[in-house]
Amino acid sequence: MTRQNIGRPVRASSFVGRRQETAEVKRLVAAHRLVSLTGTGGVGKTRLVLHAVPRLERAFADGVHIVQLAGVRDASLVPLALIEALNIRDVSGRSPVRVLVDHLQDRESLLVLDNCEHLADACSRLVETLLAETAAVRVLATSRHPLDVTAQHVLEVQPLATPTPGEPLPPRPALEYPALALFADRAAAVLPGFALTTANQDAVAALCRRLDGLPLAIELAAVRMRALGVQQLLERLDRRYRLLADSTGGDETLARHRTLRAAVDWSHDLCTREEQTVWARASAFAGSFDLGAAEEVCAGPGLDRDELVDAVAGLVDKSLLVRDGDAVHARYRMLESIRQYGLDRLREDGAGAEEAARRRVRDWCLDFVEECEERWFGPDQPELVRRLHAESDLIRSAFEFCLNTPGELRAGLKLAGHLWFFWFATGALVEGRYWLERLLAAAPEPSVARARALWALALMLLSQGNAGRAAPLVEEARELALRLGDEAEVAHTFFGRGGALLISGDYTRARAVYEEALALPPREGESMSLVGFKYVELAHVLAIQGEFDRAMALCEEFRQVCRTYGEQWIHSYLLRILAFAEWAKGDQVVARVHARECLRLKRAVGDVFGIGMTLELLAAVNAREGEGRSAAVLLGAAKRIWQDAHVALDRTPSHGPVRTEAEDGARALLGDGFKCAYREGLDLTSDHAVAYALGERESAPRPVLDSPLTRRETEVAELIAEGLTNQQIADRLVVALRTAEGHVERILSKLGFTSRSQVAVWAQSRRATRP
Repeated sequence: MTRQNIGRPVRASSFVGRRQETAEVKRLVAAHRLVSLTGTGGVGKTRLVLHAVPRLERAFADGVHIVQLAGVRDASLVPLALIEALNIRDVSGRSPVRVLVDHLQDRESLLVLDNCEHLADACSRLVETLLAETAAVRVLATSRHPLDVTAQHVLEVQPLATPTPGEPLPPRPALEYPALALFADRAAAVLPGFALTTANQDAVAALCRRLDGLPLAIELAAVRMRALGVQQLLERLDRRYRLLADSTGGDETLARHRTLRAAVDWSHDLCTREEQTVWARASAFAGSFDLGAAEEVCAGPGLDRDELVDAVAGLVDKSLLVRDGDAVHARYRMLESIRQYGLDRLREDGAGAEEAARRRVRDWCLDFVEECEERWFGPDQPELVRRLHAESDLIRSAFEFCLNTPGELRAGLKLAGHLWFFWFATGALVEGRYWLERLLAAAPEPSVARARALWALALMLLSQGNAGRAAPLVEEARELALRLGDEAEVAHTFFGRGGALLISGDYTRARAVYEEALALPPREGESMSLVGFKYVELAHVLAIQGEFDRAMALCEEFRQVCRTYGEQWIHSYLLRILAFAEWAKGDQVVARVHARECLRLKRAVGDVFGIGMTLELLAAVNAREGEGRSAAVLLGAAKRIWQDAHVALDRTPSHGPVRTEAEDGARALLGDGFKCAYREGLDLTSDHAVAYALGERESAPRPVLDSPLTRRETEVAELIAEGLTNQQIADRLVVALRTAEGHVERILSKLGFTSRSQVAVWAQSRRATRP
């Protein structure tokens, strides 16, 4: 299983200092299941964690997963944020917390929860549950205050060290005082050639002391080196901070808070009017945003679009906006301290200023997802999936706004209705159900938006195999759409109506529904994707009933439409039905061609469940062609997808027989070798499995021979074979000594050995026989 690092922001600037703290984070994570990094705002908790993460990755067989919580405002969304970060595609219908617990049950993962302070209670409850109900999950959290969880270890992140007043500086002060090194590094970024010298180091030291060694305050001050010399900078800061120093008394934490506030105040005063306006209005963004969103939300009275671009660039130059993304897709975000300051300034514009800004964010989200739905049936599907994932924090904040602001519920229903294709195509069913169920419960009044939300929820439930609950919802949607006279929404309900019957095994009635649907011409405003699904599902039923030629003809008919538009998602379903019919008829060569083409398209749009189904179909093709090993590997890879999603495939009529024949054929071809190849497939990620199925790689990255050991135990056995002691193994894997000892004891027990030398011989023999 490969390691995953989800949601890590791009760092444009270098990391300075904190060597000792980085080592301490590694040591604490190895020794404790929950480590909380605490400290005042601007002290660098997030920077420290992101610097430490690459040094922790190899210690966790199932990956390090970073969950950015700064943009999450509603405590109930914390489990959903983790589900997205872990890339869980679960169709079981369980609660988000249960989904997380079951997914992480036997995994060796590190969860990094960044910016927990505003969600402390929710984070504490979830972390306590995960630690209690999983075996090897560890959590590294950042927060201004410790979480309320027993057995956590707290590391308070201190400001960077600065020289004591009057203390003579050493010959190379930057080596001993990280605060000075940070200032010099950031100053050199805006003033090429700047370096600490005997002429300026005393002033830099005094400046860093005045800023209490707070990294964010130092960075904001260093940006001013573009216009001021060090002494000028110190003099201006000294005047501003003199009253501050007299007012804080002996409260060190309060002093640091006020120091940061004063540094940010000064940065604000030095911004142009346009930059100040963008700062305030952009603080309504919960998470990162792109320039297009900034133009819609921040431009307006007092700021036109041409001025906005320069203002955004100015805020980036002043380190008040952080540029993320890549050279093609630029995105921007604010550090939480900067964002909160901007909100304070926004509220100074009047009681309704913040609500108005959040409404503009909501309006932008609504326009954005409506445009995505309109463009979905076309060539841009992979890009739209990327964009929708990138905007997830903003979309969640828009839903929160609609649910918590009087008069906004219908807009929330409309937003959810436009997102059906994204949740459905990418398998984000847990999140889709969460918002649809909340909005439908809160807004019972009849409307077209409600009709669409009802059938969208039905689709989520059908994907989770819950036809009993989905059927009445889709009928309610149909009746409401008929009453409101919206023909497009009536047409949209055909897919759900037929799907409920199909899942229930009532093929005759399902066929009648889809025959009726295809007899009607598309209505104005009807989704072309749902038109396509009428062809897909009717062809599906026909193939199940053995009418292969007509099923294939229907697929080919709508494939022409997909080619015309450059569409990939519906096209992939049509290709899978074609491949299934060809396999059933005995044409394995063409079936393989279409199944592989299907996989390429499903990979492009991230359709994980479609990938799993197609891997099994390819396994069946390979088994009939006498390729037992590849069939077994693909079956194992599909099994991993179903395990992660908690899917029971026997409820789906066209999948059970395919999987059964593929497995029977592979076992007959391989005999005792089936287990080994199957386990190799289990160790493949979805991406690696697709690459293997397409012939882009010959095997899994590390073939796993038949063994009773887990992946981590196998790794420990290899280290034993290298002659490492338990302490050396613990150091190599960044785990506690007692953890390494436990692994060794379990290895001896599982293998029935009594000595480490036997384990070494066993590991060496595995290397010799590894394919």
